Amino acid sequence: MSSDLVIALVGLVLLAIGGLAVLGMQSRGGEALGLIDGALADCPASPNCVSSEAGTPDDKKIEPLAISDWESLPDIIEAMGGVVTAQDDSYLAAEFTSGTFGFVDDLEARLTETNVHVRSGSRVGHSDAGVNAARVADLRERLAE
Repeated sequence: MSSDLVIALVGLVLLAIGGLAVLGMQSRGGEALGLIDGALADCPASPNCVSSEAGTPDDKKIEPLAISDWESLPDIIEAMGGVVTAQDDSYLAAEFTSGTFGFVDDLEARLTETNVHVRSGSRVGHSDAGVNAARVADLRERLAE
């Protein structure tokens, strides 16, 4: 391999790493979207969000949590490494920060009369490599213990 090609490849790798670091920093400046007309926000078109709210496309749709899970959510979220940033009688918001570039994802929950709707989504970027879906699955498993 020629030295020019090696230099070009190293430059591209450094540019990609720099871009990811910038996106990570941008994600730390936001906050959870909160309730919109009494429901959790819709997921964006990008594949980095899952939600149990009605109207969520099938590829992003997850099942809501049981109403009995509501009281345990803050402790389990914190045990998973999340930080609860807002909570009242029927809404909870938490942040999860990735270790590598410091990307922040929001997990939100809304208590209803019959269940707990949940949404987990990335603040920036396009793909999350399934992290948000896996986070909710982990949350669900821990709640079942």
